[in-house]
Amino acid sequence: MDSPTPGALHDAVLGWYDDHARELPWRGLEATPWSVMVSEFMLQQTPVVRVLPVHALWLERWPTPADLAAEPTGEAVRMWGRLGYPRRALRLRAAATAIVERHGGEVPTSYDDLLALPGVGDYTASAIASFAFGQRHVVLDTNVRRVLVRAVSGQEFPAPAVTRAERDVATALLPDDEATAATWAVATMELGALVCSARQPSCDACPIAEVCAWRGAGFPAYDGPPRRGQAWAGTDRQCRGRIMALAREQSSVTTAQAEAAWPRADQRERCLAGLVDDGLLTQITPGRWALPG
Repeated sequence: MDSPTPGALHDAVLGWYDDHARELPWRGLEATPWSVMVSEFMLQQTPVVRVLPVHALWLERWPTPADLAAEPTGEAVRMWGRLGYPRRALRLRAAATAIVERHGGEVPTSYDDLLALPGVGDYTASAIASFAFGQRHVVLDTNVRRVLVRAVSGQEFPAPAVTRAERDVATALLPDDEATAATWAVATMELGALVCSARQPSCDACPIAEVCAWRGAGFPAYDGPPRRGQAWAGTDRQCRGRIMALAREQSSVTTAQAEAAWPRADQRERCLAGLVDDGLLTQITPGRWALPG
């Protein structure tokens, strides 16, 4: 099967998005750039259904970067709740502080200024510039990468990290018009989330099934480097999560409480030390820890 033309992909995916886009609080004319930015931090490795209630609470309490920057660091970690990877809360607060100091409290519009913020990499800067300000950027999250590598390259999954060839394909497919390019970015992301999923793609509902190179090749199985799993039980992530849950729910965590939450001493001590090193906990006295002030 020949590779699908950009025009065929654009028409099919953009038409599908017009009919199937989810109504999300960080989309649409009423969404502020700050709302978009908060959503992008929260959606990293976290599904939409878990982000929605936390995003709403966050924006209610801190509707602007200045509101968040004025709060103690520990409050950001507390409000992050059970989204996981709580260092994202620290990075988002640091970014809010930088926005106040460098940009008068307004989320910057340029990719370069966004990229210079703490905790913002290429993907996040591109996504905010595209979704908040309608700019033309290649936005390569997991969903977009999966859609493009299947439709164009005929492979089940992309490489573990973005390759130059993959970025070249995405760049070549980006519509010239800024507004259309921004919609293309979110539309391909939505297609990957709702239809071209990792485990059970719904090819019968896919608007580009007829031109999909992976489908045309007979759905060859992934044969690249091993894909990272999502182990949880017994890991340091689980141990850290239990300790952080205690810290969010009360004023401090004692050694006895940490022992009850995680009996394995060596792992517990390692995780406590790691949480302090990461700035997520502060040791206020020997044997007692709390969220940072």
